[in-house]
Amino acid sequence: MSGSPASGRVCIALDFPTRGEVVAAARRFAPRVGWLKIGLEAFVAEGPALVREIAELGPRVFLDLKFHDIPNTVGRAVAAAGRSGADLVNVHAAGGRAMLQAARDAAASLERRPRVIAVTLLTSIDARALADLPMAGHPEGIARRLAHLARECGLDGVVCSPEDLVGIREACGADFLTVVPGIRPSGSAAGDQKRTASPGEAIRRGAGLLVIGRPVTAAPDPEASLEGILLEIESALRT
Repeated sequence: MSGSPASGRVCIALDFPTRGEVVAAARRFAPRVGWLKIGLEAFVAEGPALVREIAELGPRVFLDLKFHDIPNTVGRAVAAAGRSGADLVNVHAAGGRAMLQAARDAAASLERRPRVIAVTLLTSIDARALADLPMAGHPEGIARRLAHLARECGLDGVVCSPEDLVGIREACGADFLTVVPGIRPSGSAAGDQKRTASPGEAIRRGAGLLVIGRPVTAAPDPEASLEGILLEIESALRT
């Protein structure tokens, strides 16, 4: 399945606490997928050198740090992320127009430009969790509004829940990248994710890139789990 359309739609989340675990998992899955994700825990522990090391294995690197700060700080952070070798970086859409534009401009200033995407709502935020926050509306409507803002600001796409895909596609078009966590194959535990979907469901709703962690990395047989996911994606792409 390596090099197939399905493999290019999968990003394995290397959510481990130590460099050794991250690198071992990266080497294990690099031949099978198009993307690998480095998250906050590993980056804080190991720094930009880890991004460069993982990038050398072949798949593109999604550096998932979800920047959210004043525009100048976020712009500099995005530039630093791009220089580290990341192909994709993200910021919080709720940081506002000026911050999103600063992120866009910082990426564009680099010789090797990473794509910049905006996080709409975390997949752990459902309607009940939203009630505790100063945001009025339903999760899907809020995600759609934030995605539209990100597109207006010239970003390349968004991170969104599978449940938000249809509305975001309607608002932002088919060329707008949708990076989708919360992917749970049939029989997988949801964990701390609230708004989830199967790989096939997400692809049929318009997902561009599926971020998958524990259903593969914590599976009794990770290779078999990944193979099943790739076959499901292939089937969805044909329908």
